[in-house]
Amino acid sequence: MVFQGEVRSVAALLDAARTVPETVPGAGVGVRHTAADNARACRSLLAEGEGVDACWRFGILQTLDDYASVLRRGGADLAAGVFADEPERTGAGELDAAFAALADHLAERDGWPVPAWALDPDRRTDAWYPAVPAIFRAEAERDSPRAFRERGIMITSRSLARA
Repeated sequence: MVFQGEVRSVAALLDAARTVPETVPGAGVGVRHTAADNARACRSLLAEGEGVDACWRFGILQTLDDYASVLRRGGADLAAGVFADEPERTGAGELDAAFAALADHLAERDGWPVPAWALDPDRRTDAWYPAVPAIFRAEAERDSPRAFRERGIMITSRSLARA
């Protein structure tokens, strides 16, 4: 297949981008994926033999991505809806604590009330370092955000960085 489009200069592309109307945050935006959905998926992954580190990547980091998407499109009040429904227990205390820690961390960061389920004292674990190599554990102990540290989860400052 041969390209049949128009080749534009960078200046022309920038001019075209400036003429596109701005999107209105919240217009037609909803919460499509929630922490509760991702916790259910983690429960299934664990039942299939996946480990908690795989569920950290899929469940917790996916929930962070879902939240960031709604936040960008609809604002903090709407994004808080990602955590509105309590996630069912996954079968791994580390993950249950991590879902609570993520909700608490984002609520504090973005100014919305922490959901009551996230304050459950049973959603804690003992010194879990998800996806943190041993060489970076001292850094994780020093840098872990309050919401994670209080629940026994030690992460580095890069652990929640997303592309």
